Amino acid sequence: MGVDLGEIPKKPCRIQELSGKRFAVDAYNAIYQFISSIRQPDGTPLKDAKGRTTGHLAGIFYRNCRLLENGIRPVYVFDGEPPELKSGVLGERWKRRLEAEKEWKAALEKGDIDAARRAAQASSRLTPEMAEESKKLLELMGIQVVQAPSEGEAQASQMAIEGSVDAVASQDMDCLLFGAPALLRNLSVGGRRKMPGKSEYVEVEPEFIYLSSALETLQLTREQLLWMGILIGTDFNEGVKGIGPKKAHKIAKESASLEQAAEKAGAKEMVEEFKLVEAFFLHPPVKPKVAITDGKMDREGIARFLCDEHDFSYERVSRTIDSVEKRMKEIGDQTSLSRWC
Repeated sequence: MGVDLGEIPKKPCRIQELSGKRFAVDAYNAIYQFISSIRQPDGTPLKDAKGRTTGHLAGIFYRNCRLLENGIRPVYVFDGEPPELKSGVLGERWKRRLEAEKEWKAALEKGDIDAARRAAQASSRLTPEMAEESKKLLELMGIQVVQAPSEGEAQASQMAIEGSVDAVASQDMDCLLFGAPALLRNLSVGGRRKMPGKSEYVEVEPEFIYLSSALETLQLTREQLLWMGILIGTDFNEGVKGIGPKKAHKIAKESASLEQAAEKAGAKEMVEEFKLVEAFFLHPPVKPKVAITDGKMDREGIARFLCDEHDFSYERVSRTIDSVEKRMKEIGDQTSLSRWC
């Protein structure tokens, strides 16, 4: 998922350094990570007594509580109607997930737990019901939900461009193509990440990618960066066969127009499709000037939703809320005091 722009500058930071900042979270990107990673050892999704998947709810609640405790204010931006350009990509993803589901079942029958988990993660699906449950829980937590008219990353990027948030929080780099000044990766990832296919973990920290730094390092204009992405392949087009980040960078840098870039890539016949993709990235459907509001946790509502409806532990949920409310009060008191110092 998302475009691969190759090696571009990244600025690591600690989560504590993000206190006081607000981020537009690509909701589907974050929730898909929760569904994919929060599973039993054999890949089976976490479920409540009625057989409903709950990994996304666990991820949203506990990960966002950690952010709130660190003084970070997320704003979750949900996808709207996907553009027609994306229909082919969505169809391919659906096929891959069905294949992964078959591989998961086969691995379980063989007793290969590691292979089963890998296949199960690749088969993860975010259903409309999960999306609605996620919105409900976020609102109960006092976290703002924004419904985008189309692509969530486009809406989040617009909010960053307007300055209502400090950056877009996503694992994908597409928001840079949408013009977001700053991208924050690994915001909702824990301190460690398992290496694919290995029983090894690596430490993971949040990292910023700034559009201005990327353009300066690559010596490209924003339009040329977009052409580079199109040649590689985005969520809206397959790209040109045999063209990777290095070759796409060279072509984009030497081109004065998208038509010229397509021709240099040996894809002159694809230029009309490329133009549609370029137009969407430059002028996506978005809501301008979204008002940002801070809500409060509804602890009774959270308890009813998570514990009564989905069998979460009352003790653990209550203890987590107590910790968040205590820390948020401390942050509020510190902020008020600093105004007088």
